[in-house]
Amino acid sequence: MKIAVIGTGYVGLGTTAVFAEMGHDVVGADADQAKVDNLNRGIMPIFEPGLKEMVLRNMKGKRLKFTSNNREAIQHGEVIFVCVGTPPRATGETDLKYILSVAKEIAETIDTYKVIVHKSTVPVETGEKVKKIIKENLRNDVEFDVVSNPEFLREGTAINDTLNPDRIVIGAESERAVGIMKQIYSSIKAPMIITDIKSAELIKHASNAFLSTKISFINSVARICELSGADVEKVAEGMGYDKRIGRSFLNAGIGYGGFCFPKDVQAFIKIAENYGYDFQLLKATNDINEDQKKYFLKKIKDKLKTIDGKTIGVLGLAFKPNTDDMRFAASTYIIPELQKSGAKIKAYDPEAMQKSKEILKDVEYCNDPYEVSAGADAMVILTEWNEFREIDMGKIRDLLKNPIVIDGRNIYDPEEMRQKGMSYASIGRSDA
Repeated sequence: MKIAVIGTGYVGLGTTAVFAEMGHDVVGADADQAKVDNLNRGIMPIFEPGLKEMVLRNMKGKRLKFTSNNREAIQHGEVIFVCVGTPPRATGETDLKYILSVAKEIAETIDTYKVIVHKSTVPVETGEKVKKIIKENLRNDVEFDVVSNPEFLREGTAINDTLNPDRIVIGAESERAVGIMKQIYSSIKAPMIITDIKSAELIKHASNAFLSTKISFINSVARICELSGADVEKVAEGMGYDKRIGRSFLNAGIGYGGFCFPKDVQAFIKIAENYGYDFQLLKATNDINEDQKKYFLKKIKDKLKTIDGKTIGVLGLAFKPNTDDMRFAASTYIIPELQKSGAKIKAYDPEAMQKSKEILKDVEYCNDPYEVSAGADAMVILTEWNEFREIDMGKIRDLLKNPIVIDGRNIYDPEEMRQKGMSYASIGRSDA
């Protein structure tokens, strides 16, 4: 099937690659000419495991190409996936200007029946707004359908999540549109939920909000564990065996980051407010998440006694492993706050340093964890890259001025750290 994807960000680029991999004829469009030029040369704007290889393979197979001309893509696609940005406003509401602008462009371009799919995370009733914009701006008397098909991919595992999803959600008003969407996903074996557009839109927001709440819950439990002398890792393990709860998203740490959870929680709170409902649970989820970063910063200061004049090594800058995404990453709060207190920062991340340099200033970027630790007064862990689990902690100990590690992701065992001569602090566990 001929598919257009408007927007080549984290969602759009993965969508283009996977649909081409499934055998569809795909054109990806983006207004950023430099990005499009790089994509056509095989240069990826983001890091995602397996993405570059998939893009190059399908470009070579003539199933995928990129353009900066939205109208070219719109004319190509029998189905048009809108994957443009949905940034938050200062109020927390979702800014739909890019989606509505694309809807107007689609209306002015189409001359045959099209299915217009919004895949970006959007507030309930966005489908109605898109449909209204298209109807008001149609230049040709043609039929169209609007569909909600939210994505549930996780950065770092986006390719696998798209090819092997937990479920496929399709919100549509016509059997014709449903049939076309089923055809697109015919090669994927997963539960398919066919529903109305509003329900599909809410499924996405409700899912992200629930997972965010799970994270804030376990971080609250971690505080009680520290106060009582319990071990949050064992508590989470014990909870996780209950099939009604599950172990996923019960990892205590510095809280959730990235673009989705912080934005979607705030947006869902505003959506509820617009309908006259005070979503107190989500407000608490958001507050706990913000407070967790401040709590971890205090943990660093308590461990070091004084920050001014100290050199602190930081391992991990991206908001999670296997991505270079710096949006709402804990590092973008922790590092500037440490600098305000007079600390010098040395840092390393396997993939995110280039993007970090655009955000975090006056940081000494290093080539590996050992260079970071050399001469530092302490080591701080902000991202749980597997590479960090495998470092030689004895070597790190010898390179540090003081054998202090403050672990915001609980990637090390406190007893093992104690045996290696480390002064170790983590989240929800007794210090070593």
